[in-house]
Amino acid sequence: MGKETEISIILPCLNEEKAISMCLDSINKVIIEDKLNAEIIVVDNGSTDNSCKIVREKQAKLKELRLIEEKQRGYGSAYLRGFDQAKGSYIFIADSDGSYDFSEIPNFINELRKGYDFVIGNRFKGKIEKGAMPFSHQHIGNPILSAVLRLFFKANIRDAHCGMRAITKSALEKLNLRTTGMEFASEMVIKAAKNNLKIKELPINYQKRKGSSKLRSFPDGWRHLRFMLLYCPLFLFFIPGLILFLLGLLSLLWMYFGKAEVLGIKLYYHPMFLSALLIIVGYQLIIFALFAKTYATTHLGEKPVFQRLYRHITIEKASIFGIIMTLIGIIIYITIFISWIKSGFSSLQQVKNSILALTLIVVGIQTIFSSFMLSILGIKEK
Repeated sequence: MGKETEISIILPCLNEEKAISMCLDSINKVIIEDKLNAEIIVVDNGSTDNSCKIVREKQAKLKELRLIEEKQRGYGSAYLRGFDQAKGSYIFIADSDGSYDFSEIPNFINELRKGYDFVIGNRFKGKIEKGAMPFSHQHIGNPILSAVLRLFFKANIRDAHCGMRAITKSALEKLNLRTTGMEFASEMVIKAAKNNLKIKELPINYQKRKGSSKLRSFPDGWRHLRFMLLYCPLFLFFIPGLILFLLGLLSLLWMYFGKAEVLGIKLYYHPMFLSALLIIVGYQLIIFALFAKTYATTHLGEKPVFQRLYRHITIEKASIFGIIMTLIGIIIYITIFISWIKSGFSSLQQVKNSILALTLIVVGIQTIFSSFMLSILGIKEK
């Protein structure tokens, strides 16, 4: 008594009347048996059943139990509210649906005491009770999303969506977590990896939940994937953009300067429209990648990646390059127009040159205005 709280145990709660009492009793037992200096924070996220009533009844016996409210619905919203209220230097989180074994709390905290910053459970290395996890989640959704996360962010996590986690408060403050929905689970792991936190994965058991699940397989799965794609512009924008741009450029040059032929079929100028489209779309995707990475550097605190590039390619240089490309395209069009007048306004075979001019003008204009947009995004926040 009188000591500062060491551990904050946070439980989000949305209509968990069937499990919340059991969860609180289990946590209290662990606190007593392991002599933990801990508080329990239940974050009610708009329950309409008896969950809050049960928690208030428990408060009479559990002095360290607090019930707080978060009106904005969402998995992330509940946790962000709980984090804001937490007093402990170690924070443990888990769902309040009876699916997790709270006797694991000391194991998680001990790993933090050993020097790890972030500890996450791995249900696949433990025992999953029959019926606790749908087949699609256990063998398709979770493994695929975890694999994507490992590929994109180099985080060696096998169960990225496990809800049982622990983190030091000092490490949590570095993450600047913001998402309010189910993608919060992915955001936490991604930012832990990006901030080079020392991460530990612990095998845990997983039981059937009490009550109905709030998880929506496809919408929530898409939210996780969408967040990962948005947070990794290399895979979302740059690589697809570079592939499209090179395909378009090489094919356009091939058809413009050479005698293009595929399987004995001569290609004239019509396929060049597709090449021009690939160049324009690919170039725009590459620019989007630069936008996303620049914003992440200046506004989200990520490590700078393009600083050396920006020293050599300034807004002035990029604009001049864009203007030159645009002017070349305009000159080609003027030349075609003059030839048309000289021919007495007869039909001309200038389609290839027209497509080339169109491509140069569009890419030039993209370059000019994108350089200004990059400069705006490059303005750092205090």
